[in-house]
Amino acid sequence: MATFVLIPGAGGVAWYWHRVVPLLEAARQDAIAVDLPGDDERAGLSAYSERVLDAIGTKQDVVLVAQSLGGFTAPLVCARTHVQRLIFVNAMIPVPGETAGDWWQNTNWEAARRAAAERAGYSPEFDLATYFLHDVPREVAAQGEPLQREEAKIVFTEPCKFEGWPPIPTHVIAGRDDRFFPIEFQRSLARERLGLPIDDLRGGHLVALAQPRALAEQLLGYLP
Repeated sequence: MATFVLIPGAGGVAWYWHRVVPLLEAARQDAIAVDLPGDDERAGLSAYSERVLDAIGTKQDVVLVAQSLGGFTAPLVCARTHVQRLIFVNAMIPVPGETAGDWWQNTNWEAARRAAAERAGYSPEFDLATYFLHDVPREVAAQGEPLQREEAKIVFTEPCKFEGWPPIPTHVIAGRDDRFFPIEFQRSLARERLGLPIDDLRGGHLVALAQPRALAEQLLGYLP
């Protein structure tokens, strides 16, 4: 039995994974969605990694899954404990020493996002409905609205201090319908920073809310 440790993106709300956790458990795996202090201006990446390490504890056969901004927490966790497998989901993939604040310009994200919007015919001006909620069921979005937290600025200023990626199986999942991190942007990012291809599936940036079954099946498919 593997233990899936699930890191949320900006805001740090564990609820993000609530539609995936029971599907992993139904497959007789353990699943822990970590709640992070996303709105705490005193808590940066170091605090996030401590929270994840506390959740892991002495568990073995850990599969670490990082969504979006969670990609900056993942390498700090891997540097301090052994995990069996690392999986990124629509994630910000850092290089050693990079800050999450610098990542946007370093990856040329803004140009990629706007170009994708112009090709597909939706607005290049960011708003939650267009970029995050366009494929999330209305009742799920309504349930999550009061739980959301605004991400504190501190996390974007702390360098991601790690020496390199661990020599473990690593996978990159990208939503074909992600408007925030367009699919071709993610493909290039994974190739340039990890030397890996992506595994694409239907769904937008919040794929765990929009397509939980497809995502759970993809996660389970990586197990030996």
